[in-house]
Amino acid sequence: MRRSKLRTFTMAVAGVCGSATAFSAAVAQTQLPTITVTTPSPVAPSPQQAIPAAPAPAPSNASPPAAKKAATALAVAQPVPVTAQPPAAPANVAPLPGTLLVVDTAFAPVTVVTAREIDAKQGATLTDTLQTKPGVAGSTFAAGSNRPIIRGLDNYRVRVQENGIGAHDVSNLSEDHAVPIDPNAAQQVEIIRGPATLRYGSQAIGGVVSASNDRIPEAMPRNGWTGSLRGGLTSVDRGRDGAFSITGGSGNIVVHADAFNRSSGDYNTPQGRQANTFVDSDGFSVGSSIVGNAGFVGVSFSRFNSLYGIPGAAAVLENKRIDMTQDKITSKGELRVRDYGIEAVRYWFGATTYAHNELAGVNDIGSRFTNKEKEGRLEIQHIAFKTALGELRGAAGLQLGQRNTAGLSFEGDTLLEPARTRSIAAFLFEELQATKNLRLQAAVRIEQTTVGGIGLADATDPAAPVLFEGERRFKPASASVGALYQLPLGVVARLTGQYVERAPDAGELFSKGAHEATGTFEIGNPFLEKEKARTIEFGLKRAKGDLRFDASTFFTKYDGFIFKRLTGVDCGATLDSCGVDSDLKQLLFEQRKATFYGVELGAQYDVAQVWRGVWGIEGQYDFVRASFDGDGNVPRIPPHRVGASVFYRDTNWFARVNMLHAFDQNRIADNETTTKGYTILNAEFSYTWKLAAAGNFTPEMTIGLKGENLLDEDVRNHVSFKKDEVLQPGRGARLFGVLKF
Repeated sequence: MRRSKLRTFTMAVAGVCGSATAFSAAVAQTQLPTITVTTPSPVAPSPQQAIPAAPAPAPSNASPPAAKKAATALAVAQPVPVTAQPPAAPANVAPLPGTLLVVDTAFAPVTVVTAREIDAKQGATLTDTLQTKPGVAGSTFAAGSNRPIIRGLDNYRVRVQENGIGAHDVSNLSEDHAVPIDPNAAQQVEIIRGPATLRYGSQAIGGVVSASNDRIPEAMPRNGWTGSLRGGLTSVDRGRDGAFSITGGSGNIVVHADAFNRSSGDYNTPQGRQANTFVDSDGFSVGSSIVGNAGFVGVSFSRFNSLYGIPGAAAVLENKRIDMTQDKITSKGELRVRDYGIEAVRYWFGATTYAHNELAGVNDIGSRFTNKEKEGRLEIQHIAFKTALGELRGAAGLQLGQRNTAGLSFEGDTLLEPARTRSIAAFLFEELQATKNLRLQAAVRIEQTTVGGIGLADATDPAAPVLFEGERRFKPASASVGALYQLPLGVVARLTGQYVERAPDAGELFSKGAHEATGTFEIGNPFLEKEKARTIEFGLKRAKGDLRFDASTFFTKYDGFIFKRLTGVDCGATLDSCGVDSDLKQLLFEQRKATFYGVELGAQYDVAQVWRGVWGIEGQYDFVRASFDGDGNVPRIPPHRVGASVFYRDTNWFARVNMLHAFDQNRIADNETTTKGYTILNAEFSYTWKLAAAGNFTPEMTIGLKGENLLDEDVRNHVSFKKDEVLQPGRGARLFGVLKF
């Protein structure tokens, strides 16, 4: 597979880096401002738009920085500024490192990961930065493949997207498959749960991880152009990474280009080197937009390449690795009509070609996975108007999708014969400002999904299996209601109820073969029914003041929860070997009633002003409990976790020491093993300063050092299929740099 290399570029920028610092603004306001060519747009907003910036920390007896408000779930598509911060705060001032950003105007819980956090962590995957956030874990199958798990839900229930368009990969088919969105390409990442996920489809029942960047510019930079360099060196895997980004233009034409490269070897653990954990990836993007007072329209092309190893005793002996490439064309635009009852019209479109080979030995191809996918979404936001009950505003949308996926094996039974998925959906969000302090929301989504392929109708007799060949049609319907109430002291209470139906994915219906990377022989069920979930959630948030926090508790009842059950039977590479050979563990897709409930809490307190800034403390806690009705636990559920930090920050310096403890996981499913808890100690120190002005530009430089797992703990991730034989990285340090201009 041909792969673009950017070696010279990497060596030039490693250790000197940068990223945009301002955030996209929130939406759902009565009037949408025009796009001007004099205002920078540092981050291309993602469809749910979360947090712009906060001012520098104030003395402890004053209101500290608070993020601008995120989008409500009603019209979360494009930016409209919300003047929610103190009057003296600059409009586009970035939050200082370590600031807990709380979105207290959103009906959906939203967790925001800033570019600064991504720069300091910079693992090979987006999830490396997210997996310590409350309610979020990672599959950690390999250093190059780590898919997000939200509230114990993964794969087919968590959507990963970039600038509003899905990742269009095959990572939901297996934990060893990577998500083709590199952290170097993300300027902000948002994790959304709850009602806002209805706009993206029933496959987002667990949540949405949304990366945003400026690959499709939405406005002209203030001085005509802007750019960044970033890079870093890591000790635990002898890694290096670097990236550049530049956006500029003239008149009404804006262009953008970026590229990244990363290379890391096998990482170290307290027990020695973890073989076959190398990662080698690179990519680039070019895009252009036409911008004006009435909106914008743009298009971009991006490529992502990655070659990474698969750890584990058997995988190492066979030198297993994955070599993947993805090409993607995306387009989006907005027309601000402000007439005929329409406030704005917005669209998103993406078309992708994806392929990866699973290699062994020298260059033997054991299997090949492909995915060709198209996705489009159109939204119309109506003008807000007064009613007898209050001001009503809302948006309606249409979404279409088309996907052709295959997982072909050259050594045994094919895991997934070519499968076709077609879907069309309509959705509506309406929000009512009932009183000054009370906002109400309702949302509905109706879709039709057709999934066609070849599966096993009956596998009880391995010597003479009964095949299913045809299509399954599903009509999922979902709805949600919610309320936000402004309490005293800046606290916002949130209560939502949600009913969601999810159509089974092609992999759940039609899998029927060996999956060497996970060591399983997977058998789907073409007769699975829709998965139904009823959720009630309560939350309290505070975005302003010395004390900021975000707390949620949820309870979900599933009817027909689809899960992977290990049967205890061993198989070889073919179905007729099941019960005879012992290389692979047989796995069946089944449905049961299940109950999930849990708590997520993140809090930060600015204790006092000291020196030139503020010192403070923060804490976090999360757990999810998941069990089947009757008896038994849902497999691969993350353990309880609790964490605490001490920090100092001002306009130049940032320092933090934090500890995260995961408890033993003893609540396990059949054929699972218990997992011992662990404690991770991290520390970070960085300095930011302005460089000498050059014309209209004042470059800014950040240099930082971050140490991770400083106690050199043995860390085994309970949700990983490889956790009994693969340790997570041991003690390591990362030196990183950011240059913005």
